[in-house]
Amino acid sequence: MNIAIVGYGKMGKTIERLAKENGHTISAIFNKTPTHSELRDNNIDVAIEFSHPEVAYRNLTALLGSNIPTVCGTTGWLDKLRDIEEKVEQYNGSFLYASNFSLGVNLFFEIVQETASLMKNRNLYDLRLEEIHHTQKKDAPSGTAITIAEKIIQRTSFKHWSLDKKTDDKSIPIYALREPEVPGTHIVEYDSVIDTIELKHTAKSRDGFALGAIRAAEYIYDKKGIFTMKDVLGL
Repeated sequence: MNIAIVGYGKMGKTIERLAKENGHTISAIFNKTPTHSELRDNNIDVAIEFSHPEVAYRNLTALLGSNIPTVCGTTGWLDKLRDIEEKVEQYNGSFLYASNFSLGVNLFFEIVQETASLMKNRNLYDLRLEEIHHTQKKDAPSGTAITIAEKIIQRTSFKHWSLDKKTDDKSIPIYALREPEVPGTHIVEYDSVIDTIELKHTAKSRDGFALGAIRAAEYIYDKKGIFTMKDVLGL
């Protein structure tokens, strides 16, 4: 495939390296919102967008408006997700968003959700989530932590999540820690006076996220519609 990378930070550079190792061509790299002519003139099959929350919506609007299948891993902009989904329908496009592209994390989502079903109504246990990321990550909690909370809410009587505190009996507290040079870590903890049950995922490098995004691009580039990593992984 001819891949355009939109957002050329650490993740964009990792995607570039792994895409080439997997036989793909990087036909364009953008560190700003591309114009229609820039997108039209670069023979792009699919775009992978990893930028910043404040520019993601503009980038996605430009890509979808130019009828380019788009994979997005930027978090922190989801208040406009429905609008982007409407644009996909309007342009008969192809779009896949994920808060996390790692195979391991997406399997972790499924494990967390099954555990939530088992722990439902076990009032002996208090639930808390914790996520640890590097100090350069701007959004808190992470998109991955929010997805974990949403997965639990789907299977339990919890109604919402809250940042750094428990606001009521229906809230899941998410504690967001930012530390220098740490791998992304997500912890789901069920704690009681007699024991603690803990589920934990720790990323060892960006390669897992980048490779997952490339696999997502391979999946959607010849399809139409809105997809998730569950489609890519057959979960």
